[in-house]
Amino acid sequence: MPTAIITGAARGIGKAIALRLLNEGFDLAVCARNQAALDSLKAQWTKDFSGSTILTAAFDITDTKALYTFVNQVIGTFPGVDMLVNNAGMFMPGNIMDEPEGHLEQMLRVNLMGAYHLSRAVIPVMQRQQYGHIFNICSIAGLKAYPGGGAYSISKYALLGMTENLRYELRPFHIKVTAISPGAVWTDSWSGSGVEESRIMKAEDVADTLWAAFRLSPQANVEHIIMRPQQGDL
Repeated sequence: MPTAIITGAARGIGKAIALRLLNEGFDLAVCARNQAALDSLKAQWTKDFSGSTILTAAFDITDTKALYTFVNQVIGTFPGVDMLVNNAGMFMPGNIMDEPEGHLEQMLRVNLMGAYHLSRAVIPVMQRQQYGHIFNICSIAGLKAYPGGGAYSISKYALLGMTENLRYELRPFHIKVTAISPGAVWTDSWSGSGVEESRIMKAEDVADTLWAAFRLSPQANVEHIIMRPQQGDL
């Protein structure tokens, strides 16, 4: 069975991607910070998808030692890695001139460095296989400056740049790298915001788009997917 690693899989986009891949017959290795949420999901997914092996690990993506321990568990459990989804991230609004000290460093650690180190840990497996697909969940915040973007926008610009560099480096190994840059997607963070759920995209929209890109022939790669609500950005 194919195997995927997904970070930030306890809710939102990561959870939607995990469910889509389970429905497609994947084994999964997923991580998030919330142990209780992961335990609950694993129990439900094991019940609903008895043919899939599901490995979960709770740790902070900025903890590089824990990250490499997780990857070693994956390597010891599964014969290979077909897909890596770097989805874990955090959002805190602010402007460069007035956001709190350390704001940028924290955003970079979560939104960029986690994906950087996890990719470096997994790529040798894909190089030996001579195939694999890495998806980095970027953001429209990494495409154009906007009020309140600050450190978050900077981190997403950086993640898109890393994605483009990875794609260039990994072409000789037949490893695909795709950036997905969504606009507003309905997750728990929008609850109580006053925005109607029907106004913005579903997490499942991102999952379905990722799956469509993954299913292309080996000689085709979608390099960058930009997704926005049908009525435009908020």
